[in-house]
Amino acid sequence: MPKSKGKGGKNRRRGKNDSEGNKRELTLKEEGQEYAQVSKMLGNGRLDAMCFDGVKRMGHIRGKMRKKVWITQGDIVLVSLRDFQDDQADVILKYHPDEARALKAQGELPETARINEADPFGQGSDEECNFEFDNDDEEEEVNPADDKLDIDEI
Repeated sequence: MPKSKGKGGKNRRRGKNDSEGNKRELTLKEEGQEYAQVSKMLGNGRLDAMCFDGVKRMGHIRGKMRKKVWITQGDIVLVSLRDFQDDQADVILKYHPDEARALKAQGELPETARINEADPFGQGSDEECNFEFDNDDEEEEVNPADDKLDIDEI
């Protein structure tokens, strides 16, 4: 057998881009930009985001971030607003959870913003559902005399 010269496939390289050691500078919003929280992933590089100015917009993940930065529901992102389409925006940056907490501490994000939660706006909480489950065995006791059918009763 020939001697192996390689070091492995692409899966070996996947584990190398560890961002724990790389602390980047906190990027704040500028004019024409807004903070948003991802409410739903739509596919094809698009998402629904609730901007913190109160407007729900469809975001488009830019090409530099596609397949490199994974965005999930509940993430805090920085979007660039479009001048010609107010209901659409372009995702510029995804904030890590510690960066989002720093933004919240600086007052850039509102106090009601929930960081790292799947249900960011509290719309689908299960605590409001009031169901009572009873044991139905007590109601369905059947008397053996009632099981007999009489042809005259039909």
